[in-house]
Amino acid sequence: MELKDLETGATNTWCPGCGNFGILQAFKEALVELGLSREQVVIVSGIGCHGKICNYVNVNSFHVIHGRVLPVLTGIKLSNPELVAVGFAGDGDAYSIGLGHLPHTIRRNIDLTYIVHNNMVFGLTTGQTTPTSPLGFKTRSTPFGSPEEPINPLTFALALGATFVARGFPGRLPHLKSLIKQAILHKGFALIDVLQPCVAFNNTWRFYNERVYELEREGHDPSDWDAAYKKALEWGEKIPIGLFYREEKPTLRDRLPQLSGEPLVRRPLEIKITKFLEEFR
Repeated sequence: MELKDLETGATNTWCPGCGNFGILQAFKEALVELGLSREQVVIVSGIGCHGKICNYVNVNSFHVIHGRVLPVLTGIKLSNPELVAVGFAGDGDAYSIGLGHLPHTIRRNIDLTYIVHNNMVFGLTTGQTTPTSPLGFKTRSTPFGSPEEPINPLTFALALGATFVARGFPGRLPHLKSLIKQAILHKGFALIDVLQPCVAFNNTWRFYNERVYELEREGHDPSDWDAAYKKALEWGEKIPIGLFYREEKPTLRDRLPQLSGEPLVRRPLEIKITKFLEEFR
């Protein structure tokens, strides 16, 4: 597969300069470098500007309702574990209405990759606060500044026992591509929270470019949970990006013997409902 094979012909309607372009390019390059075919990959996106990514990558795709990326991906992966399953969500989609699904996907360790476009604002609906908006953030819905403390997606995932926790930035495209490749190859749930500038309502390009640094260049050990948690708390003059934590654990499918062997999608559907119909006669 080559990059041109992933083109769809759809007109891209993201704002010029949006961080989504970097995520899209890094993802497509990762698929090519991993040697995957289009038929091997399925992506699911939620509601928000990020959701259009399904229109821009020529692979199997589902655009689902707000906050429901993870349960749909879970069903796909359990039905056909041979597929490379990748979910895309915004910070509002993932950490607001969809937050209830995240702890359970983590504790089940479903073998999928979850890429969150975290721009800290509801861009599609013209700039309201999300759960990751900084304290004091002024928007149309909070003209005097947000009165709420933001959540930290990385410490949240680490505290729940996620087996792969990373943060990327589209301004470091080769680095983001490397994280996506590692996440796809990881057996278990992989979270990549991407610091995604929204040029229309929260243009953070300069802010991040002046602050981000790669953990890999600092000698960080991703097997050290305590060090990962401390790094996840770091925010301000320096902001770490990279692989914070990784470990190997059995996935949910490993713990369900009835799912071993042939994928469910290839098994014959032999359901006899005669005895159930008898009850309604």
